[in-house]
Amino acid sequence: MREPVLHSTVSTPDEDRALRPQHVRDMVGQLDVCARLAIAVDSARKRGDTLGHILFDGPPGLGKTTFATCIPRDLGVACQIASGAVLQAPKDLLPYLTNAEKDSVLFIDEIHRLPKGVEEFLYPAMEDFRVDILLGEGVNARTINMQLRPFTLIGATTRAGLLSAPLRDRFHMREHLDFYTVAELTEIVVRNARKLQVEVAADAAGEIATRSRGTPRLANNRLRWVRDYVTSKADGRVTLGLTHAALDMQGIDSMGLDGQDRKYMETIVRIFHGGPVGVEAVAHTMNLAVDTLVDEVEPYLLRQGLVIRTPRGRKVTAAGYTHLGVTPHEPPDPQRPLFS
Repeated sequence: MREPVLHSTVSTPDEDRALRPQHVRDMVGQLDVCARLAIAVDSARKRGDTLGHILFDGPPGLGKTTFATCIPRDLGVACQIASGAVLQAPKDLLPYLTNAEKDSVLFIDEIHRLPKGVEEFLYPAMEDFRVDILLGEGVNARTINMQLRPFTLIGATTRAGLLSAPLRDRFHMREHLDFYTVAELTEIVVRNARKLQVEVAADAAGEIATRSRGTPRLANNRLRWVRDYVTSKADGRVTLGLTHAALDMQGIDSMGLDGQDRKYMETIVRIFHGGPVGVEAVAHTMNLAVDTLVDEVEPYLLRQGLVIRTPRGRKVTAAGYTHLGVTPHEPPDPQRPLFS
């Protein structure tokens, strides 16, 4: 007789934190990154020195924040967390710098959103652990040079190209995070299902991983939804059939595409005969902002080879037609829906 499994249908902030690995050694995937970070952390500990500044870049949901919070735990030091969007003036950054303990970590998420003035204020803090503070105005103005305790700055960005070269060059390590394999995501799903105290069949975990676009954050979101579905509709055990039903209910297909992804491809096929077509025309037709398509919809479709960018615009590929279930030479029929 199978032992009863406890279930929870409410995702709390504590639960969200619990799903994140607590140490670099607990991370799944990004093996090269983990190996380099382990060496850097170990050598800093042995020397009793401050860890060098680190920059993480890559698409959302791949573990930049998780790495940034694991490193201070491995070092046994304090950590302050800030966002580049909030630090709009040097005075906003100054409390973080002056309060930083020796060898502690300051993590700035979305660091590419720092204004130029704040970025330049960071340069002496990163290189010489000092800041220059201007007091007064005009002829009565004077500059105070304030020494800071040595600290480690960890930056994370989804738009590395927006960082200026002087800021990038001041990071001792730059690590790019890539998408995860299905096997790695399956292991993440199995581990986190255990943390959520839900029983998941091996093939169901693989199916969740397959539909998660190579992104752990999406895998965790899919897992939570499937858990809620099976708790409400069944006995709480996640099987392959229930996983299919739960994800189909959300409109997530076998490749991880959602309704908006398919609508984007459907629009190009039906309205623009498969392309090429400019993204602005597609956005206006779908009544969406261009940024929504460029930042949210297109990256995965381009990576999967379902859509390509040409000098004349976007175009659905043969693989895209196959996924939609139509042929490239089939004339568009506005009366026949592409999806049931």
